[in-house]
Amino acid sequence: MRRHVAGRMRQVIFLRFYNYFYFSLFALFLSFLPIYLSERGITATNIGLIIGTGSFIGVISQPLWGMISDKYKVVKKVLLLLIAVSVIVGAFLFQSAELASLFFLTCVMYFFFMPTDPLVESLNYRVSQQHKVSFGSVRMFGALGYAMASSIIGYAGKHYGIDSMAVLFVLYGVITLLLCSTLAEVPAATKPMALRDIKRFFTRRQTLYFLGLVLFLAIPHRMNDSYIGIYMKSLGGDVQLIGQAWTVMTIIEFVFFAICHYFIKKGHELKVIAAAAGFYTLRFLFSALTTDPVALLWLQLLQGVSFVLFYTAAIQYLYAIIPEEWKATGQTILAVLFFGVSSIVAATLGGWVMDMYGGAALYYGMAAWAFAGLLLSLLVWKKREKE
Repeated sequence: MRRHVAGRMRQVIFLRFYNYFYFSLFALFLSFLPIYLSERGITATNIGLIIGTGSFIGVISQPLWGMISDKYKVVKKVLLLLIAVSVIVGAFLFQSAELASLFFLTCVMYFFFMPTDPLVESLNYRVSQQHKVSFGSVRMFGALGYAMASSIIGYAGKHYGIDSMAVLFVLYGVITLLLCSTLAEVPAATKPMALRDIKRFFTRRQTLYFLGLVLFLAIPHRMNDSYIGIYMKSLGGDVQLIGQAWTVMTIIEFVFFAICHYFIKKGHELKVIAAAAGFYTLRFLFSALTTDPVALLWLQLLQGVSFVLFYTAAIQYLYAIIPEEWKATGQTILAVLFFGVSSIVAATLGGWVMDMYGGAALYYGMAAWAFAGLLLSLLVWKKREKE
């Protein structure tokens, strides 16, 4: 019995270490790719075009890999394949300087690397349920990895140059791959996949309202992810300060992932999403008003009450309404909206606004968008209450 319990806890510990290094790798790609492109002389409009095109490819690839995972009832093996390819491609990406090669390699990364995120989150959620630990107690180690990596990447970028990102990407990637190989495969759903179940799920009004809300509110969030570094540079910040801003964001994520289960009660997820939308509004409004890059850094403390509450409540709500055998695919659909479709709009529109009107105008627009998201979330919540 003790041996069985120790084995179960060992799997949770390995998964926590895996989250730490996986999200360190994710930080380098998601948060610092726009900075890398900017340092290579790419304009904000072209950065938006590159990331927007990559996000479009991710919209196709994420459901594809999610359905492969569900069909063959494997998560770990798919992750091993995707991460292995991503490490190789990423090593070339962060050594490239020409627009054409940056465009091509970024698109390849979006095809192989971005689908790993919903698979990792599905793995986290299933293992936490299987071993009766909170999702946040696992996911918070990913936030910690993101925080520490952001600080390290920012320091390395300032003191050793932008080319140091290639070395760090390979280092984090190899460790992530090795840790992934130690994980146990999560048990598959016993009920076979039925296409009619997923069709019924996606044609329900409740589902469409929820997914529409997630997409709408994710757009200003992804604008911030893509352009916070470039905006901070325009206010006089450097690469190290940008790294520190991401460190602040993800340390507060770490704290909130550890405690968010106290705030997000079953059946109250839509209320939490509405509250998160309100905090997004305040966060982006104050970001638009400031002219001090250090003040902008400290505003990232609102990441906990905006992103963490929004994202965790969305996952919890999704898992409550989707059929068991389609959970990896459902998680993928959520990621497609959160990191795919929203990113296409956020990157292309955000880059154009920043080039034409400046960073402050972009953040005023994001605040207005988030406020509209608050009103929409209240509407969806009221409709849900009536059903």
